[in-house]
Amino acid sequence: MSSSAKPRPPVHHRRPADPPGTAPRRAALRLLDAVLRRGEPLEAALPQATRGLEGPDRGLAHAIAAETLRRLPDLDSLIDSATRQVLPEDAKARSALRIALVQTLALGTPPHAAIATVLPLVDGGPRKLVHGVFGALTRGGATLPDVPALPPAIAARWRASWGEDVVAAAARAIAVPPPLDLTLAAPDALAPEGDSLAADQRRLRDAAPVAQLPGFTEGTWWVQDVAASLPARLIGRGPGRALDLCAAPGGKTMQLAAARWDVTALEISPSRAARLHENLARTKQPATVVIADAMDWAPSEPVDALLLDAPCSATGIFRRHPDVLYRAHAGIIADMAALQAQLFDRAAAWVRPGGRLVYATCSLEPEEGEAQLERFLAEHPDYALEPPQPGELPHGFAAQSGGYLRTLPGTLEDAGGCDGFFIVRLVRASA
Repeated sequence: MSSSAKPRPPVHHRRPADPPGTAPRRAALRLLDAVLRRGEPLEAALPQATRGLEGPDRGLAHAIAAETLRRLPDLDSLIDSATRQVLPEDAKARSALRIALVQTLALGTPPHAAIATVLPLVDGGPRKLVHGVFGALTRGGATLPDVPALPPAIAARWRASWGEDVVAAAARAIAVPPPLDLTLAAPDALAPEGDSLAADQRRLRDAAPVAQLPGFTEGTWWVQDVAASLPARLIGRGPGRALDLCAAPGGKTMQLAAARWDVTALEISPSRAARLHENLARTKQPATVVIADAMDWAPSEPVDALLLDAPCSATGIFRRHPDVLYRAHAGIIADMAALQAQLFDRAAAWVRPGGRLVYATCSLEPEEGEAQLERFLAEHPDYALEPPQPGELPHGFAAQSGGYLRTLPGTLEDAGGCDGFFIVRLVRASA
């Protein structure tokens, strides 16, 4: 080449433009990867995974990922039935097929649109395999069962703890969208029409967006599953000084404030505390919010009532958060149980003689409920269990023979179900 010849410009191979609608499917793929490979909560992964997406596309990505997690064992069974090639659990081709199939079989997306927006997700990968498996299943009339299969590890664990009926009820519960429960600041507060579970509780089905419901702007109610309302109900009414540990997002704090307690709400996370402040401001409920770690902080004097809704595996909220079915393994349950024991013991010293302590977890694991109570009572002879009294609980709830509350899949099933909780009320002996 002569010295006067110009060098050729580099050749840039651009990836073809994605079909419209691919971006939310890419975000859904990132969400599944965050949950299944990195063990992140779905809601925590959402901001990063959907960065750059507008509201409707962000909502679509979340809906695809959540429905995939609800149907994961059944989707994988379909995929494995249609190919002899072994696809690892974390293979991009498997995840792409899950996303395409769940759209067509559960979310009503036409097959051609589902596959067109998913094939770009395996760019440089086995596109032919994905296209072939998807086509074979859809042409063959593949369907998903009305009642999804639970992940085998979860099903085995809950079967051992609660029996086959509860496992079957859990599978039925995850198949349908849960209702929207509202707790009213007062029985006569402005609120949407709905089923009345208690004088201050409404249950809505097929509700409009929360911010559009009557009473939202006025702050006369807040969203709270009926089972989540039970711990504060067992605290009872004020006056007196009450301490709400691990308080965000604030449903129980607002209940206590509405019941005329002088409430201090403790929360370790600044971002969650900000949400707590927002909820208190909207509902005009008074409370003192403290941002601190309960393992380092202590009240200046004993309180009349203490509510410890302890950090837990959160397996009881699987209906709304199906990602917990894949994140709450034995190691997490053991770690949470150890933290709960520390918090339970520490909180016990902060209640005045004759005062009440309510311990709760939104978990379906006995290690985080029944076992915690047994250990606590053995180590704290100054505390005694106080069972719920007639009229304290909404219709459909009753204490176990041991005097504590345990809500399970199947509780209130005919009325729309509820979250799984363990709740116990204890009273400290008078000096």
